[in-house]
Amino acid sequence: MEAGNRKENELTHLDRAGRARMVDVSGKAETVREAVARGTISMNDAAYRAVREGSLEKGEALAVARVAGIAAAKRTSELIPLCHPLRLTTVAIDFSFDDATHSIDVEARAKAREATGVEMEALTAASVALLTLYDMAKALDKAMVISNIRLMYKSGGKSGTFIRNEE
Repeated sequence: MEAGNRKENELTHLDRAGRARMVDVSGKAETVREAVARGTISMNDAAYRAVREGSLEKGEALAVARVAGIAAAKRTSELIPLCHPLRLTTVAIDFSFDDATHSIDVEARAKAREATGVEMEALTAASVALLTLYDMAKALDKAMVISNIRLMYKSGGKSGTFIRNEE
């Protein structure tokens, strides 16, 4: 069943018999696709200060997490079985800090000119950047919590633009 013949609310990764399949996007137009995902890691004061100041024994956590997130976005199709390999044109990872809650928000942005979206690449980038922060700071706080990983925005393609309305 091709995307054009699909009923609304029908899952695209299942065939008529309910078996998992990779969606055929060969008939879809290539358009500029963009997605933004966010997530949060909360930690104790010592770990938060060390990450923010770049004073962890393992090194500069933000730089490592940024590179890890970018690398993860580029390898999304190797990690998530039904994702298409994409030619990403950009991936950006940014951090913001909340001193009151000792939490760090990660924002990942992915962009490509493709026949399918880049939401999974943005979500994977955010997730791996957060996991990398955990790995870098775990000597100071094993109780860190990664939470609220979510798609914030997507554009391009037939389904149009999605904007999460939470802020």
